[in-house]
Amino acid sequence: MSLIREQDLIDSVFGALQFIANYHPKDFIDAMFAAYQREQSPAAKDAIAQILVNSRMCAENNRPICQDTGIVNVFVKVGMQVQWESQRPLADLINEGVRKAYQHPDNVLRASIVADPIGSRKNTGDNTPAVIHVEMVAGDKVEIDIAAKGGGSENKAKFTILNPSDSLVDWVLETVPKMGAGWCPPGMLGIGIGGTAEKAMLMAKQSLMDEIDIQDLIDRGPQTAAEKLRVELYDKVNKLGIGAQGLGGLTTVLDVKINDFPTHAASLPVAMIPNCAATRHIHFVLDGTGLAEFTPPSLDDWPDITWQAAENTRHINLDTVTAADIQQWQPGDTLLLTGHFLTGRDAAHKKIADLLANGEPLPEGLDFHNRFIYYVGPVDPVQGEVVGPAGPTTATRMDKFTETMLAQTGLLGMIGKAERGENTVGLIKKYGSVYLIAVGGAAYLVSKAIKSSRLIAFEDLGMEAIREFYVENMPVTVAVDSRGQSIHKTGPKQWQQRIAGIPVKSVNT
Repeated sequence: MSLIREQDLIDSVFGALQFIANYHPKDFIDAMFAAYQREQSPAAKDAIAQILVNSRMCAENNRPICQDTGIVNVFVKVGMQVQWESQRPLADLINEGVRKAYQHPDNVLRASIVADPIGSRKNTGDNTPAVIHVEMVAGDKVEIDIAAKGGGSENKAKFTILNPSDSLVDWVLETVPKMGAGWCPPGMLGIGIGGTAEKAMLMAKQSLMDEIDIQDLIDRGPQTAAEKLRVELYDKVNKLGIGAQGLGGLTTVLDVKINDFPTHAASLPVAMIPNCAATRHIHFVLDGTGLAEFTPPSLDDWPDITWQAAENTRHINLDTVTAADIQQWQPGDTLLLTGHFLTGRDAAHKKIADLLANGEPLPEGLDFHNRFIYYVGPVDPVQGEVVGPAGPTTATRMDKFTETMLAQTGLLGMIGKAERGENTVGLIKKYGSVYLIAVGGAAYLVSKAIKSSRLIAFEDLGMEAIREFYVENMPVTVAVDSRGQSIHKTGPKQWQQRIAGIPVKSVNT
């Protein structure tokens, strides 16, 4: 029988969340480097390089891999013989550990959780509450799997109930392209099959806690139906040609995980949840002997690669760029941005749209004319930083505001991650604008290009407030040009054809 002290649980949750915020698991590093080595698409290879370099920088400097430090998911297995040295509910102890981790002054993690989700959506300020699942099992230990799940990948979760005779493979291959690139591929797909609707979703999420081992499985040969399905989906999803960041390439998934459970004879529930390139999870055990300890990996675990801009990269001065200048940019062009731009995400766009709709002026000093906006919600700075990790957020969430911004504010261009909707691409063409992408999963690397930051408007929105950044040589790629051509449409299509052995006229990526 084990006696678990409440402080050991609190401090173990705290340590686990700080650890996974800064360090990729070694299996992920190895899988990404293998993908980097075999990648033939220049744009995808560049994106993977940025992710790997960013990962090493975060490990060296003890800073978050991504600005979206996630919603905390906790799976707890409590042994029936465990006793607790506490009168407090288990959820309270876990949430105290979460609160301590996200407010740690030496490594602030971004608080992203909002309460009253269909009302005020006010940020809780400390990233609580966590989403907690508890299972009572045999034994005298407490086993915990804990993850910090980014919103970009969580938003792409899918669920269906197929007929028992339907093809699960066909559903996955039809669904993955519709997920877009907002989940920051390459990453993992977690699939739950069977049970009931909620059981399938839970199994899909739990499967993402497992190590990447698809190559070991391929080498030894799949034995069970689930293993055979994993290999089949891994092969066929990668043949879709979606590639890193959706730019087109050879690797879309690093692994496919499957958990299954008996189900009703009339049903085939299927859930699919992706994990992004900022995969963050860890397993630990409490047995009454003290808190869990987490040992930082050796820097030798990271490949010896560097990132540098390609020779044909254009240097762009954001303070002098004009509408005529951006007409020359084409999808797939790589740019290094220097100068000033504004930042803003969902909440800021909603405030702007409401002001304009009511005929009210924008806040004093907020002028978008002939400027770019960067969709970002950065981590707070520490130890003299200008800004904390500041990677892009998924741009499609701003699609509903795009016409207002382009038609009424004089905005010249936008910077985010992933594709834009078809209607938004049409608006970019209509207004002669442009959409650029930075690499999702390279937030700390991006932040090093930011040399100054000042608050402009909506301070009450916290990380979603509008700021002005001054950047030097910030790397981006032209995703949608002023003629409405999108790399997220042409890139995957061309690489799917190339993988299939079909000749293509040109490959912009």
